[in-house]
Amino acid sequence: MMSSKGGARKRAWFSLVGAVALGVMVMTVTPASADEGTMNASKNVALEVSSWLLTAPYGAFKAAYALGGTAVGGFVWLVTAGDTAVAKSVWTPAITGDYIVRPENLSGQKPINFVGKDS
Repeated sequence: MMSSKGGARKRAWFSLVGAVALGVMVMTVTPASADEGTMNASKNVALEVSSWLLTAPYGAFKAAYALGGTAVGGFVWLVTAGDTAVAKSVWTPAITGDYIVRPENLSGQKPINFVGKDS
């Protein structure tokens, strides 16, 4: 059984997510011209809202991955007596990459890169 404090937190969280979703919809919706179909506009709004809602958990997971990679890279740097090149081989993939989900990622136009690439 959930305590009243936990229930209040859950309700507050859902209210916040709903408010953010509503705000995103209001800010990103543009009036469709007569040439555009309502289906296309609906799809764009759905992609925008979905990308905003998915960014929160994805971004948190990516940030945790980056922090873990930073710690491991630091440990590697210490173990290798300050070899920065070896440490960067851990840091670069962990820290770089995409932290937010964009509508282009959801529509398949652009891949999302969880693990970054060496430049």
